[in-house]
Amino acid sequence: MTIRDHLHIDQLWPRRPVVSVLRFDGVIIPRLQRGGVSLASHGAAIERAFRVSNLAAVAIVVNSPGGSAAQSALLFRRIREFADEKKVPVIAFAEDVAASGGYWLALAGDEIFSEETSILGSIGVISASFGFSRLIERLGVERRLHTAGERKSLLDPFLPENPSDVERLAALQQDIHRAFKEHVQRRRAGKIDATDESLFSGDVLTGRMALDRGLVDGIGEVRAVMRARYGDKVRLRSFATERRRWPFRRRLPFAAREPVAAIADFADWIEERLIWARYGL
Repeated sequence: MTIRDHLHIDQLWPRRPVVSVLRFDGVIIPRLQRGGVSLASHGAAIERAFRVSNLAAVAIVVNSPGGSAAQSALLFRRIREFADEKKVPVIAFAEDVAASGGYWLALAGDEIFSEETSILGSIGVISASFGFSRLIERLGVERRLHTAGERKSLLDPFLPENPSDVERLAALQQDIHRAFKEHVQRRRAGKIDATDESLFSGDVLTGRMALDRGLVDGIGEVRAVMRARYGDKVRLRSFATERRRWPFRRRLPFAAREPVAAIADFADWIEERLIWARYGL
């Protein structure tokens, strides 16, 4: 078959445009874990999504209350590297929530769509933890912590809170917040009022409110928007991500584990639920 034959076949049966769909569901965390989002869980899928033949666009669907700032930035960077290399548009879609690190990730889109009732924004930095110093004392557990360097430890949950640690944490948060603000101002340049500091207060907005203030470009969901843009014949192709199962120890009931490990695991679970609960989910 000659090249001319191939061209003739393509004219008779034109290939359908393809939109790769990547889903980012869950808390953004700094490790590969079931239910979490990280570069480790999504890196390979991102690369595969940009290698598709006849690729018209890549859609990223975000349903995340945020989490690790570093992982949000790493995922954003990886998506933009492939988008620039392949010269393929990226369209982001917010579902229930794209807040904090979830919104940072959504900014990888050249355009952002949401539902009217989606929750977006939360452009700020938060750190939450628990203090167990009195609890482990009641359990008869002694906390032993040895460091080389007076600032090596920061807010150990099994020791009483140290005011100097809180001051150090605040400085870190301010620097991360500054980077977040610059990221939003750069990606939404010309669409938001960059001088409006209330955008960066950590407050959340509905999709309709976010549209009015330039944080999103429109209201819509992935299938309808892609069909309107690329035609009814467009093919949406989803890409699976890596999710690690819980290790055997973590599947045991909390009470069946050593006390400190059980407390730490329970704290992780509570923290994840609290992150979602900030947005009523």
